[in-house]
Amino acid sequence: MIDYEAEYNNRARVPENPEIIAGWVRDAAAYRQSADCDLDRAYGLGERLTYDLFNPETRDVLKPIVLFIHGGYWQSMDIKHFSHMARGLNAAGYRVAVGGYDLCPEVKIADIVEEMRLLCEHLWAEFRRPIVAAGHSAGGHLTSALLSTDWPSRGLPVRLVPNGYAISGLFDLMPLVHTSLNEKLGMDEKEALSLSPIAMAPPVGTSLVAAVGGDESREYFRQSRIIVDLWGRGGVKTRIRIEEEANHFTVIAPLANPKSDMLADVVSAIEGTD
Repeated sequence: MIDYEAEYNNRARVPENPEIIAGWVRDAAAYRQSADCDLDRAYGLGERLTYDLFNPETRDVLKPIVLFIHGGYWQSMDIKHFSHMARGLNAAGYRVAVGGYDLCPEVKIADIVEEMRLLCEHLWAEFRRPIVAAGHSAGGHLTSALLSTDWPSRGLPVRLVPNGYAISGLFDLMPLVHTSLNEKLGMDEKEALSLSPIAMAPPVGTSLVAAVGGDESREYFRQSRIIVDLWGRGGVKTRIRIEEEANHFTVIAPLANPKSDMLADVVSAIEGTD
């Protein structure tokens, strides 16, 4: 029998996580000081419904906007932890929005999905460019949910979000129902299934990279492999990427490095050259 509590308890698996998260906070603050950025832009009425916009030195108006979505199991963290995730993409010439959302238990996961859709609508109205979603952990779940959204029903382009890069994403929420994580998420099995990208219609014509750290739990490998398999057979261009010797917290570090293999991989995925 699989011990889901242990499989999904990333903080217990990585005891040094407080130091890693403190490093995020320091690096994020330093990047906000040096970057060309427009902070705390509102896209909704809630206090957390804001995003920070980071601009590249050389602006190419034809390039898509990249939306980075943070993790925290939909119940922790905020955008100020992750400003530096824009560094590598800015260096590659991309404008990056680091998007915020309300947290469980004040809202449900379905509400957070809708908030991210509203942010995409806002970014389209503001910039009229396609949006590439890139997210970590719960942000990986939200990334795939944006890809599978029926945008034309909202009066928006069918491929508003044509590409996704999900890092340590969660695509099957059913295992979480009987873990302590669900104390704040408050899901029953029906809700967990409806919110799971593996149960959503594959968004034909899009692309998704599922990246996972080499030192993560077996369940995180399963999560990435299953979305790549199911959506790949359903008409989505999918592939898995394993970031060797990385755990759930260190796996996103290369995204901030303009010279990293992961950053090059993200750019190739955006530009369709992979």
